[in-house]
Amino acid sequence: MSDDDRGLVLFLGDSITAGGTWDERFPDERTLNLGISGDTTDGVLERLDEVVQAAPDAIVLLIGTNDFGNHRKSAEHVVRNVETILVTLRRELPGVRLLLVSVLPRQAEFTPRIEETNRHLRQFVATCHAQYLDAWPALADGDHLAEQYTEDGLHLTDDGYRAYVAELGPALERLRGLPPMSRPITAIELDEASA
Repeated sequence: MSDDDRGLVLFLGDSITAGGTWDERFPDERTLNLGISGDTTDGVLERLDEVVQAAPDAIVLLIGTNDFGNHRKSAEHVVRNVETILVTLRRELPGVRLLLVSVLPRQAEFTPRIEETNRHLRQFVATCHAQYLDAWPALADGDHLAEQYTEDGLHLTDDGYRAYVAELGPALERLRGLPPMSRPITAIELDEASA
């Protein structure tokens, strides 16, 4: 398959996404990095138009940790926003392949909210025909981000990215193997009569 045939893979999220050299880590993919350092679920919601305009074939969404850190938001806030992001992307880009990555481990004090968020999101993704990647086991040491993968308890080092990409690569391959969405989603069939 030539590069021209490969659809665009858009990486959406915060500094962990922004810091990923996706074009180098996935040389066979056409990638677009829309990670913004410090971004939150509210920030991603505000810039979904940019995502839709890029018309990607696949979207990898990793967002939420800054909601907990800098903004002291609840798990419910993050879950509600991520669900809205996914539903909006599915509505605006009906054929897009969606991969939601679990909120990654960080310092232990954040673990209860992150685990609650991930539990809800894992259950939700099927309703909007998205895939879910649980990256927690590969990156955590008990209840926190493993020290060999971070220097500050939050951001990934090069080794951390390697461990993350080792999970992300197979998940992207599975995502690629799925047929694009072609039928309306029963949970969001609001205007089916006019279709």
